[in-house]
Amino acid sequence: MSRFAGKVALVTGGRMGIGRAIARRLRDDGARVFTAQRGEDAEFESFPADFADPDCPAQVIGQVVGAAGRLDVLVNNAGVMQEARAEDMSLADWSRMIAINLTAPFLLIRAALPHLRATKGAIVNIGSIEGIGCNPLHAAYSATKAGLHGLTRAIAVDHGAEGIRCNAVAPGWIDTDLSEAYIDSFPDPPAFRAGLARIHPVGRTGDPSDVAALVAWLASDEAAFVAGPVFAVDGGRMVKLSLPQ
Repeated sequence: MSRFAGKVALVTGGRMGIGRAIARRLRDDGARVFTAQRGEDAEFESFPADFADPDCPAQVIGQVVGAAGRLDVLVNNAGVMQEARAEDMSLADWSRMIAINLTAPFLLIRAALPHLRATKGAIVNIGSIEGIGCNPLHAAYSATKAGLHGLTRAIAVDHGAEGIRCNAVAPGWIDTDLSEAYIDSFPDPPAFRAGLARIHPVGRTGDPSDVAALVAWLASDEAAFVAGPVFAVDGGRMVKLSLPQ
């Protein structure tokens, strides 16, 4: 496919998991793809980035535009999660999650806006179903993702008339290396996997490619009249009412 022929995309956190699937899908659809994250990325043009540093987002945008001369698609995917109840979480840990999960996307968007205005570009923020609901011990993570969903709507409202679209994708349980390691930590991983399948109406957990496909559509001209929503990619999990076990 060539829906992104001649276009330039930046995917933060594109070295693994969902970010890697998004970067590959955009590349396969014709984009020149850059990634930015901690650690090296040998597959794509990449810039090292510590998004806890407030100076980093503008530097990354400048590096991409300096290398490619333009920016058409920004995918804010990089994020962290640390489990703790609110009363057990230190202010330092809370602040770090806010910085990486919410402030960094804001700063990336702010730095990217002049370039996206020139290309009539698109922003896709990777939120979470935990910005809609919440699992135990995820107070900070849920707060950051709910904030990112709100930021998505605000950018769509403020900049839609400039030709800039902003949407969000809220993944549910996606099969990544991190989720697999979590499953394998249980005494009976096959039983846990079977239980996960049962809570999803589609009968399975998600693949990173499921998220990437929606991101690619939202970033493309095919979604030209789509601006502001948060799209759950969760196999129906959030719409299924629980029954007594």
